[in-house]
Amino acid sequence: MKTIFLALATTGLWAGSAWAGDEAPTALSNHEAIELVQTHANYLWTLIAAALVFFMQAGFAMVEAGFTRAKNAVNILMKNLMDFSMGSLIYWAIGFGLMFGASATGWFGTSSFFLADFSPDGDPWVLAFWMFQVVFAATAATIVSGAMAERTKFTGYLLYSIFVCGLIYPIFGSWAWGSLYKGSGWLEGLGFIDFAGSTVVHSVGGWAALAGAIVLGPRLGKYQSDGSIRPIPGHNMPLAALGVFILWLGWFGFNPGSTTTADKSIAMIFVNTNLAAATGAVFALLASWFKFGKPEVSMSLNGALAGLVGITAGCANVSPLSAVIIGAVAGVLVVFSVLLLDKIKIDDPVGAVSVHGVCGAWGTLAAGIFNIGGTSAQIIGVQLLGIGACFVWTFVTALIMFKLIDKTVGLRVSPEEETEGLDSMEHAGNAYPDFEVSAI
Repeated sequence: MKTIFLALATTGLWAGSAWAGDEAPTALSNHEAIELVQTHANYLWTLIAAALVFFMQAGFAMVEAGFTRAKNAVNILMKNLMDFSMGSLIYWAIGFGLMFGASATGWFGTSSFFLADFSPDGDPWVLAFWMFQVVFAATAATIVSGAMAERTKFTGYLLYSIFVCGLIYPIFGSWAWGSLYKGSGWLEGLGFIDFAGSTVVHSVGGWAALAGAIVLGPRLGKYQSDGSIRPIPGHNMPLAALGVFILWLGWFGFNPGSTTTADKSIAMIFVNTNLAAATGAVFALLASWFKFGKPEVSMSLNGALAGLVGITAGCANVSPLSAVIIGAVAGVLVVFSVLLLDKIKIDDPVGAVSVHGVCGAWGTLAAGIFNIGGTSAQIIGVQLLGIGACFVWTFVTALIMFKLIDKTVGLRVSPEEETEGLDSMEHAGNAYPDFEVSAI
């Protein structure tokens, strides 16, 4: 009893006169008191997790800036600032309603736009839930910018961020997660497993990134006329490494926070998340060492991210041993996926398509294969259906969107602007004014 009343007092749920011993005045029954404490804990955990996922914006900014050239660092910081800022507004206005509003068909929501469900006199859970979901929407949008870095018009970037956060991501999200609030999704009705978003968030971002990279074309000088590939190294690997560690930390909100409940289940999710990331980094290091004869830093960093993306779907329904296997496969997969995209002349400066699209698909399939409750052809079939539906919806819609943007306001900067750098040409800025910045 003392524990309950102390908890209630600290959360503001009970206030009464002084009491002694185990006999205390009770305004609430024990059951009601425990429920209220749990409710407050759920709010607190969900909002702390949302803050961790928000911090991932800084991680993405650092990774993308570090993996690209110094002359484009300001542009990358501006894009990461604006995809969250503009994404928040469009998700508030349209995206959340499409994703979680009431749905009679299971295809998209038709209510809850502009946070219409919130009332000062009602249950404020919609605010906490919206906050957790908007940081996910921004993650999907910022994934795209990495694959399109160093040659995209800023106005074109702003437009596609609006479409990703307001339409592409929410529609697919409603298919898989709609019932988390007021909706109902046709994929989740079939039993689709994607606990925290290997496909819903990461593959959506990855496949949209693939469409954008194809429409844009490669950076100048990336692929030579003789068929050779010219490496364009990033300007700051320490910055990129810092970004990966920030993302790793943020994932402890991303995956465990998807419970939106402060309970014991988050312990295994934390462990699975960490094990997959660590194994992904190790196996990417080994794969790159085998391939290049040296342990390559950018591949190793992306291996950690690949492991994190891979475990996101099954973090709550696979064992720690399975998490290690999932991370190991993701770590190897990302290395050879990056090399394959280069071979077919799709220029992705940060490896976003490989990390998020490819490893997101692998993680979603793995959630069915390694399901603790057992697997079956039906479970795996539904997982494959979800992976395929995500690719078709996202890639086709994004391809149309990018082509429309290209034909109207334009998607790619001029060769002169690309050579000079987007910092000076698009923003009249310079990330390193005291240093000489190469235009090559």
